[in-house]
Amino acid sequence: MAEFVRVLAAAELPPGKGAEAVVAGKPVAVFNVDGAFHAISNTCVHRGGPLGQGVLDGSIVMCPWHAWTYDVTSGMSSVNPDLRVARYETKVEGGDVYVKVE
Repeated sequence: MAEFVRVLAAAELPPGKGAEAVVAGKPVAVFNVDGAFHAISNTCVHRGGPLGQGVLDGSIVMCPWHAWTYDVTSGMSSVNPDLRVARYETKVEGGDVYVKVE
């Protein structure tokens, strides 16, 4: 059964930014959207680009390799709703951000 894993202190990730982590052996990108934390796969479905290094505009992250875009709140491609990356549950507890990967 999957458990929440601490990935970083909430204060380390300001609004409008992303970070990369590995949770249960999986690459995860964590984003702060106006104080709400969201986690998706860190691997773009196009060519495997690191989404956690992408530019975040509102809730949309742009892959730094080829500009594919995803909504970090759902994992869905903002261009093609048939494409998506995995989305993971997050919580903030004691000032830390936790992610659960199934």
